[in-house]
Amino acid sequence: MVKKKDEIIVEESPYLIHSKEHARGKFVAEGSATAISRNLGPLYITPFALAIGANSAQIGFLSSFAGLFSPLGQLFGSKMMERKTRRKVVSRAMTIQILFWLPIISLSYFYWKGFGTSYLPYLLIVFFSIFIFAQGMRYPALFSWIGDLVPDKERGRYFAKRNRANGILGLTAFFIAAFLLDYFKTRGLAMLGFSIIFIMSIFFREAAHNFLRKIFSPKFKLKKGYYFSFWSFLKTYDNYGKFAVFQAAFYFSIMLSAPFFAVYMLEDLGFSYVTFTIVSMSSMIFYLLFVPLAGKFSDKYGNLKLFYIAGFLFPIVPLFWIFLKNPIFLVLFPGVISGIANSAFILSVTNFTYDSVSSQRRGLCVAYSSLLTGIGVFLGSIIGGLLIQYSNITFMKPIFFVFLLSSILVFISSLLFLPHIKEMKATAKLKGFSVDVQHPFKTIHSDVVWFKNFFKS
Repeated sequence: MVKKKDEIIVEESPYLIHSKEHARGKFVAEGSATAISRNLGPLYITPFALAIGANSAQIGFLSSFAGLFSPLGQLFGSKMMERKTRRKVVSRAMTIQILFWLPIISLSYFYWKGFGTSYLPYLLIVFFSIFIFAQGMRYPALFSWIGDLVPDKERGRYFAKRNRANGILGLTAFFIAAFLLDYFKTRGLAMLGFSIIFIMSIFFREAAHNFLRKIFSPKFKLKKGYYFSFWSFLKTYDNYGKFAVFQAAFYFSIMLSAPFFAVYMLEDLGFSYVTFTIVSMSSMIFYLLFVPLAGKFSDKYGNLKLFYIAGFLFPIVPLFWIFLKNPIFLVLFPGVISGIANSAFILSVTNFTYDSVSSQRRGLCVAYSSLLTGIGVFLGSIIGGLLIQYSNITFMKPIFFVFLLSSILVFISSLLFLPHIKEMKATAKLKGFSVDVQHPFKTIHSDVVWFKNFFKS
């Protein structure tokens, strides 16, 4: 399932090179429109669920089913690539996403009118799970499509550039949505506010759809013999298989706490939508600042060291949520650390997958890896929600216990799996960087030297 080191390199024509360059630029625009749509819609699903009466357990189910349905959609999408072009697979999935915003928006009307309010959170779980299934359905084809357009040596910089553009515009949309929601909430029209931002999400999703219709797609056909079963994927347990299992354990640990930061801010701390948005998106701001450095790092020194950076920063984040209540401190501490960790992790996951998996099996391997991740998300979100809602813990608030448990398990998963994963491409070495979990102080000293040299290079 992994790439062969002796793959034949075919020289491309000037026309093909120009087409790919143009397509890469278009994919930046498509990604930006998608990011705006996501930040106006799916990222406000938890506040919307709370607004229509969902409890912590239902929030856990909302996150868990979304986490499971996405990889199931990816499996379906990867099989569709046998019969349909990548463009058609992505287009069909985006059409389903657009259509399923309509029943989600209708829930705000039913809540406003008082129709079946006790059932609305469950209907939201169903509709949003189908939306997420379609989102997963488009991912293998889109991932494979972009992978055929970006040269190996430029991936770090390209995806850093694309992610930064997506982040800036998505962040702007998220803040605009927060001010709109606060404006309507203070006038007793919160449901109208949600309906407006969800309709705006539909508009930008369709804009992204239009961009995709015009993007060049290299010829691609799955060859016989590309397929292997999920069981074979697990049984082989090669380097990429180890990485996939690591992701499952990592996301299980993360999702014990991640869905409930919003619940904690809106219910326990009583933040307004604007304050909630500022704190929630602070990590994105710092992500945007650090992702160009992560891209430069990835191209030159590989992705494995980025996994270590993320793996040992993420456990710190839930701990801050236990002790900090002031939104300024929540921005300065968990926001900064989460931003750095995300810039390292998100970019390295994408690039490590491109480096590890051949073009033919890329969609299938991504689907299997995402299925494992989805199982982790599913179990983590459900267990976290049930612990918060129903546990009889007395020595601390149940939500704080979940934050603490998440921190411990994230650290353990990084400690257990990362030493067994190998870098898949030749990388430059820079004297000073080391990772030695048995000698943490020695590691800190050497890494200070490393960062000093890195910024000089």
